[in-house]
Amino acid sequence: MPKDMNDIVSIFERRESEARSYCRGMPATFTSASGSEITDDTGKTYIDFLAGCSSLNYGHNDPDMKSALIDHIANDGITHGLDMYTDTKAAFLETFEEKILEPRGLDYKVMMTGPTGTNAVEAAMKLARKVTRRRNIVAFTNGFHGMTMGALSCTGNAGKRAGAGAGPLCGVSRMPFEGAFGEDVDTLAQIEMMLDNPSSGIDAPAAFILEPVQGEGGLNAASTEWMQGIARLAKKHGALLIVDDIQAGCGRTGPFFSFEKMGIEPDLVPLAKSLSGMGLPFAALLVKPEHDIWKPAEHNGTFRGNTHAFVTARVAIEKFWSDDRFEKEIGEKAEMLTGALNDIAALVPGAKLKGRGMMQGVDVGSGDLAGDICARAFEKGLIIETSGAHDEVVKVLAPLTTPKDTLRKGFNILLDAANDVLSAHNKIAAE
Repeated sequence: MPKDMNDIVSIFERRESEARSYCRGMPATFTSASGSEITDDTGKTYIDFLAGCSSLNYGHNDPDMKSALIDHIANDGITHGLDMYTDTKAAFLETFEEKILEPRGLDYKVMMTGPTGTNAVEAAMKLARKVTRRRNIVAFTNGFHGMTMGALSCTGNAGKRAGAGAGPLCGVSRMPFEGAFGEDVDTLAQIEMMLDNPSSGIDAPAAFILEPVQGEGGLNAASTEWMQGIARLAKKHGALLIVDDIQAGCGRTGPFFSFEKMGIEPDLVPLAKSLSGMGLPFAALLVKPEHDIWKPAEHNGTFRGNTHAFVTARVAIEKFWSDDRFEKEIGEKAEMLTGALNDIAALVPGAKLKGRGMMQGVDVGSGDLAGDICARAFEKGLIIETSGAHDEVVKVLAPLTTPKDTLRKGFNILLDAANDVLSAHNKIAAE
C-alpha cells in the first residue's frame, strides 16, 4: 500500500490512464465524505459544489440510504440479477410509479439499460430508429449526451468528439439551440424552415434529442416556449422527442423532471446520475408504452439494473419526493444561489448568469478566468468546476440537500476566490 502522498501520486501517474481529468485540477487524495463535504488524507475538508457532476443530488452517504443498503447486503440480498425479477426491483418500480409517475400524470415503461447515462442515450437512439425506421437524429449545438459512439455523435464538443479518433460519428444533423446565435435570432423558426424545405439536405428525423438545461454546454436553459416548439416540430415530422434529463433531472432544476412544468411529454427520457440517490451506477430509459416494441433481449446488457441502486433509489424517492416540501426547499436555495452569482457577476464586466434552479453558473467570458477562479476556490476549500464551449462558465452543482449555512460558506469562498483572481489579473494588466 502507498505510504505517503508522493507514493500515492506516483501510483496514479504510473498506472492510471492519461484519460483521468478531474484529479488534475483538484490535486488531493480524498478519503471520506458526508453530506456536502469531502475530506482528504491530510484532514482538510472541502465543501462540494460539484456533487459527482450532479450524481450526488442528495449528498454524500445519506444515512437512510446507507442504512438500507447495509441491511440489504448484511441479509444476503441480491447483488446481481441480470433482468430477473427481484423484490428490490419490484419495490423500486412501485415507488417510482406511486411517487413520481402517477402524481405527474405520466405513463412510461421503465427500461433498465447499462449503468451509465450514455447507455440510456444509446438505447433511446436505437429505439427511436427502430420505431420510426429512420436513421437521422436532430441534436443541438453545445449538447452533451455521452461518450460512447452513438451518444458522442449527438455531442457537440470538439474535444470530446476528438476522443473517437477517426471513428464514424454519423447519423446526426446539428441544429442551433435556443440563443445559439444571440437572443434576437429565432432558432426555432430556422429549424422549422430547414425541416420544411425538401431541398435543405436534412433527412426526415427519427428523433430530436435535447437537454432542457445544457450541463456541459454552458448551462444554456431552454424556455418553455422553445421546448414546446421542438415538441410540436417532432410531432409534425413524425419524429420522437428524446429529453435527456440525466444531469438536469432528479430535482436539479427544481421539480423531479426538468421538463415537467413545460407542458410537454417526451416520448423517451434517459435518466441516470442521481437516479440511484447515492452515487451508485444506475441508468434507465423511460419509454411511452406505444414505443416499447423491443423483442426480449433485443437490447440488453450484463449490468442492466443495479440491484443495490434499486435499494437506495427507492429510499431517495420515499424520503425526498413523497410530497412537495423538497421541491420548495430547492426553490429557496436556488434564489440564494442566484443572489450569490449576481455578486460574482458584478465583479466582471459583461458577466451573466446562466442556468435554472440549482443548476446555475456565471459566464465570466473567459475559460482562463473561470478556470483560475475554480482553482483558487479549491485552494480555499471549495470543489467546483467550469463548463461551456470554452470552459467560460463557473458552474455550481451543490448537493440539493446542502444546509443553507454551508451554502453561504461556499458562496463566500467562491466570491473571495473571484476577488483574489481578479485582483491578480488586474495587477498583471496594470504592469
